[in-house]
Amino acid sequence: MKRRDFVKTAALGGGAMALASCAGESLKPGEQVVPADGGLHPAIAALKPMRDGIVPISVEERKARIAKAQKLMSEQKIDAIFMEGTTSMFYFVDMRWGQSERTFGVVIPAKGEVAYVSPRFEVDRAMELLKTDYGAEVRAWEEHESPYAVIAGIVKDRGVTHHRIGMEERVRFFIADGVRKAAPGFEIVDATPVTAGCRIYKSKAEIALMQRANDVTIAAYRAAFQTMKAGMTQGELSANIAAAFTALGFSGGASVQVGKWSALPHGSITPQKLEEGQIVMVDGGTSCEGYASDITRTTVLGKPTQRQIDVWNQEKELQSMAFAAMKLGDPCENVDNVVRAGLVKFGYGPAYKLPGTPHRTGHGIGLEGHEWTNFTKGNMTPMAPGMCFSDEPTISIPGEFGIRLEDCVYFDESGPHFFTKQSPAIDQPFG
Repeated sequence: MKRRDFVKTAALGGGAMALASCAGESLKPGEQVVPADGGLHPAIAALKPMRDGIVPISVEERKARIAKAQKLMSEQKIDAIFMEGTTSMFYFVDMRWGQSERTFGVVIPAKGEVAYVSPRFEVDRAMELLKTDYGAEVRAWEEHESPYAVIAGIVKDRGVTHHRIGMEERVRFFIADGVRKAAPGFEIVDATPVTAGCRIYKSKAEIALMQRANDVTIAAYRAAFQTMKAGMTQGELSANIAAAFTALGFSGGASVQVGKWSALPHGSITPQKLEEGQIVMVDGGTSCEGYASDITRTTVLGKPTQRQIDVWNQEKELQSMAFAAMKLGDPCENVDNVVRAGLVKFGYGPAYKLPGTPHRTGHGIGLEGHEWTNFTKGNMTPMAPGMCFSDEPTISIPGEFGIRLEDCVYFDESGPHFFTKQSPAIDQPFG
């Protein structure tokens, strides 16, 4: 089969940035590599959309989130929290808004309805986007006026008890500092105990959306892996993965690292080609109603060596050891501690030293691919129902190759569960 010519084209959705940053080709943000003739490999062409049965987060659930945040504010002695148009705004009030030099955001008070802060000329657009179920008040500021005074005014009008205003962690310094100056006598504090205190613990509806994102990712990988062949560039394989996501009705992407470059956990910008007998590591995902997947599969093109098999099997054992260490009520650090001990048993490490695992064993995941909390030393947060994590110890051997197996986990009242089946073997990436 002759090698197709490939062209760059504008991409839609989240996969484009993954391709542009990881494909190792000269792509601009918003572009991806696709076959010039528009043809698809039969394995990708055979895919069908997987969008049936998706249930978005309900208004009632978002109202319950706001109520929980208000309860946490009372416990933390915070009168209100402010957030810009980032992920936390979407989580609470189902609205997104880009960040610019003009302050836009939402105030959630400890008591009363939420209120939005907007530039005056943006009010009409804000009214189109906001959901009145959570509060319909928009307070505007003209170009010569202070948005920080508007934020402080909302807090005062909703009632002040503690003289403390919480800032969501993504709020930029100039806004937090502006509110501090506009609200003398108030303390500006970290709102993370409130926002993370809600977002860390996923509901059944959230976990169902994450399950769909994971199922779609495995389906995309399974199809795209059938397109692998010697001489293919990493960008071509990434493009096939993105095409598979598109065929499934989603926007997604993945990075591809080959051979010795797989020893770098987040890869290299060096252009790479697939070769017989070389390790191929694929890391990426998609989202469903905003909820993310994050899956890594590592295999070999052609026949693996015994060395590759042995290290792959060690990585699989480390991933299984991590999962076995996930116990409700135990501190998150326990999972990482078990993996570090396993690395030493296999002759790696200790700690973060290479060859070995140079990063934490896993990260929280939900509306963002990386969020609170982590499987890392010193994290005493107890594992609890609703938490979701990646399970991804890596064995990185600089100059040789790296093996990473990544599957995500959710906790319910009975303990941890994988969203996806672990890889059975180096030449069987899918369970």
